[in-house]
Amino acid sequence: MVSREHKRAALHEKLQLLRSITNSHALNKTSIIVDASKYIEELKEKVERLNQDIAAAQSSNDQNPLPMVTVETLEKGFLINVFSEKSCPGLLVSILEAFEELGLNVLEARVSCTESFRLQAVGGENEEQSESIDAQVVKQAVLQAIKNWSENSDQQE
Repeated sequence: MVSREHKRAALHEKLQLLRSITNSHALNKTSIIVDASKYIEELKEKVERLNQDIAAAQSSNDQNPLPMVTVETLEKGFLINVFSEKSCPGLLVSILEAFEELGLNVLEARVSCTESFRLQAVGGENEEQSESIDAQVVKQAVLQAIKNWSENSDQQE
């Protein structure tokens, strides 16, 4: 008799745990199990959607891994950072041409182009420049240079 009562209490405890995990408001065993089953199906669907999102993100990164760009405003100029996990032959030239078109002088720069591409540059505005530019304009110009470089490198392959 004691073991039957013990099993019943253990089952009740497990059902209550299942009820709390699945956020079920059911009171009887069958409803708790049905809610748990629905909860498991919802979790399966979420996992499937997440896996699809990850696969889509990876394939888009593999197809077109454009470098990341950040631009910060400094007292007299901008700090521009460009990073890509892969080497980008010719990208530095495209970015420097964009600086020139904006009228930015490269005051200081560090570049690495071996296995990845990394550029950290401080650009200052020319003295004779009539209109001042902001960080967003610089970022857009660099992104456009990267886009143009990407299109040109895709055509050459």
